[in-house]
Amino acid sequence: MKTYVTVCKNTILSNLKHGTNKPAIRISQGKYGKPKRVHKLEHKSFMTVRVVCDMKNPLPWGARCWMEIET
Repeated sequence: MKTYVTVCKNTILSNLKHGTNKPAIRISQGKYGKPKRVHKLEHKSFMTVRVVCDMKNPLPWGARCWMEIET
């Protein structure tokens, strides 16, 4: 199963506007998995990491650029 990693622009802008520090990295197991928000991602056993930018076929949550990680 692929793990999708995206950066949430709206969270970053909100943090700047309100002086908060909410996690802006979104991790989802599969395209429709429940997302988890984190500040950083570390993993030592990634098998394949692919960076994708697809303007015509965004992910269900609107991301057009993302990382696909297979372990």
